[in-house]
Amino acid sequence: MHCLSPPEKVLSTWLSLRSVCLLVLMSLGFSLACNAQSYDLLLKGGHVIDPKSGRSASLDVAIQGDRIAAVAESISASDARSVVDATGLYVTPGLIDLHAHLYWGTNNGTAWANSFSALPPDGFTLQYGVTTAVDAGGSGWRDFETFKEQTIDNSKTRVKAFLNIVGGGMRGDPEEQDLADMDAKLAAMKVYEFPEYIVGIKVAHYKGPDWTPVRRAVEAGQWAKVPVMVDFGRSQPTLSIEQLFLKELNPGDIFTHCFADALGRESLVDRSGLLKPFVMKAIDRGIIMDVGHGGGSFRWNVAVAALEQGMRPQTISTDLHAGSMNRGMKNQLNVMSKLLNLGMNLDEVIEASSWKPAQVISIDEDLGHLSVGALADVAVLRRQEGDFGFVDVAGTRYDGKYNLECELTILGGEVVWDRNGLASPAWDEVKLPPSPGRPEVQPFINPPK
Repeated sequence: MHCLSPPEKVLSTWLSLRSVCLLVLMSLGFSLACNAQSYDLLLKGGHVIDPKSGRSASLDVAIQGDRIAAVAESISASDARSVVDATGLYVTPGLIDLHAHLYWGTNNGTAWANSFSALPPDGFTLQYGVTTAVDAGGSGWRDFETFKEQTIDNSKTRVKAFLNIVGGGMRGDPEEQDLADMDAKLAAMKVYEFPEYIVGIKVAHYKGPDWTPVRRAVEAGQWAKVPVMVDFGRSQPTLSIEQLFLKELNPGDIFTHCFADALGRESLVDRSGLLKPFVMKAIDRGIIMDVGHGGGSFRWNVAVAALEQGMRPQTISTDLHAGSMNRGMKNQLNVMSKLLNLGMNLDEVIEASSWKPAQVISIDEDLGHLSVGALADVAVLRRQEGDFGFVDVAGTRYDGKYNLECELTILGGEVVWDRNGLASPAWDEVKLPPSPGRPEVQPFINPPK
């Protein structure tokens, strides 16, 4: 057995202590590095509006991975890999458009089903702060899977669907008048098959003089335990919306196009501008009033009168399609700006565009709010003040002083829209690697003539 001499013992002890110290320092350094990068992204100094929690104050919001990691009065910028200065801006949950037409395709003459009239969502959502959009009845039980494969599976925007009570979806006439294709049982079965994507039943465009389509849609909704969205008013003769609200629909069902005033469609206000008395009764009963602006369903005479008499839409939606986007309805923020100028405050407008629609279609566990642990869907908005004009479906203008724009959209923790580069580093402060697969090209100092 070899025994160490005293000098060897000292050297061995010193080496052991040195190794331990190095391990401790490495561990401490790793810990500090991790602490210095606790969050992937920090939105700092913005005014947070989170209707679920009731927060409306200057707060910082931190994101880690795809989740909200912290919301506090002050979070150190050194704790985040990337910091966005949100001073002067509003930080809200990602917006939810409850009524859009997204079953886009190349079929002529099929209205809003697999057609030119519907729109691919990513081009008309993310840049306006919308992270979740709901197709309103484009597909039925016969063709939902085509819609899923074609649109839902190929969109960055989170797409949900109201399933049309008509099996063939929103193909226009005569298909949408076919009572034989309105099958409550088969519609409900499709909801049970795809509960992650189908959030409700849609009934629309029926011109007959009876309640059959509404009742079958309501029956399907009851079986599948999802709400019904009703586009109502083409029946000849006109059917009573009072009966619709108080007898046919169930609490939680949705009346879209609430500010419409079209031929053959009964309005919420009478010809003298008075809100009909049963409207507030319907709201108290739990019927959801949805804007659904569209190309023909938002008139100033109805909206102004309703707001002045205390009626507030619970959800704000676009009814986005190729015929509406470049007319009176521009986008989700344009519709929200209209309601802001009509007397709803910003907190109410945000709630009606995020938290409330999330509750209506039961996706509120993860979406529509900024709770710690929720999916990190966030919109960073700017409220502009000045002179702005807003147009309704009749082509008439309303002058307002507020306009909303989106600076930044975050979807599941990923920045998907950045209007002014708030989340991007300055080009001259970052050494970028050469493009993948291509050698870095050096610039000519004296380019040839």
